[in-house]
Amino acid sequence: MNRRTVVETLALAPALSGQQKKISVAVITQANGPHLSSYAEGLAQSAEVESVAVCDPQGATQEELKKILGAKFLASFRSSRELFTAFKPQLAFVVLEAALAPRAISEAFDAGCHVMAEKPACVRPEDFASLVKRAKSQDRLLMLALANRVDPVMREARRLLQSGAIGRIYGMEMHTIADQTRLKNPAYHHSWLAKRARSGGGHLLWLGIHWLDLAIFLTGSKITQVTGFTANVGGQPIEVEDSAALALRFASGTFGTLTSGYYLDRGKHLFFKFWGSHGWLEIRHHRAENPLEWYSTKQDKPQTHHFQPLSSGGYVPWVKHVVRAAAGLEAPALTAEESLHVLEVIFAAYRAAESGRAQVVL
Repeated sequence: MNRRTVVETLALAPALSGQQKKISVAVITQANGPHLSSYAEGLAQSAEVESVAVCDPQGATQEELKKILGAKFLASFRSSRELFTAFKPQLAFVVLEAALAPRAISEAFDAGCHVMAEKPACVRPEDFASLVKRAKSQDRLLMLALANRVDPVMREARRLLQSGAIGRIYGMEMHTIADQTRLKNPAYHHSWLAKRARSGGGHLLWLGIHWLDLAIFLTGSKITQVTGFTANVGGQPIEVEDSAALALRFASGTFGTLTSGYYLDRGKHLFFKFWGSHGWLEIRHHRAENPLEWYSTKQDKPQTHHFQPLSSGGYVPWVKHVVRAAAGLEAPALTAEESLHVLEVIFAAYRAAESGRAQVVL
């Protein structure tokens, strides 16, 4: 297929999609784009996605994405300008290192796209804040890749907590712990994740962000104040923290703590515990059997309950949700303002660690 044919085919795709109640998607990425194969798998499985075009300046991802996407893969471009000239997508996935993401998101908004961006999508919260204003003014979706919001366990926990199953929430404890092994890999030492100027931060901004966002999502209450510590306790040659310990105040009056770090030899330990006026609720997300358990004194006979999900979470279900939200078929699980709020909490935590003083989150 020559270039003219490709351009004509891509230009025609939106019209065909509209007739079939489907949307076209752009993926703006790079070599070793984080979670890229999972995003591609989700797009491949989404019935609402008709076509996908890719922007990768190095062309390093073309063969991988072409294999996963199959007939939905249309073409790969070396610049976003070239892609958006030839292709008119309704949704863009920005799968880039943090320092490169704001410009790519802005270009996607210029093209009229909704945007799902790999977190943290910035190295300064003010850069993301300006994008949130654009999303609002253009009536576009802007979501960070906080995929746990559509996880069945988390959605059930949210329902229970917000329905008052354990009464008024007094406090919470949470940890998100990953493996130290990755930090010992020389390739990691040279990656963008290990460079503060390119990543914005370490474990707290890359993985702790999920649990902070979930604390807000599950309780339905924003974080208003944060203090704590961050450090490179493992001593690997990286420029970002591998450990963080935070204390949090929520708008509801609830207090919470978070331990966020690379400590294990392999695997993950993922945990929440909530205590309320009428019981407690616990999530051990790394546990296959009964990951959600709660105890309630609201019944005549206090008892412990368990929840076993019928389906799993992860990035593939998240992508399917994002596509349907962009197509107007369901309400988005995450707003641009909520995405910004969790970023502001984390950068406030960094300021608290540097200054030794608690920080207010506006």
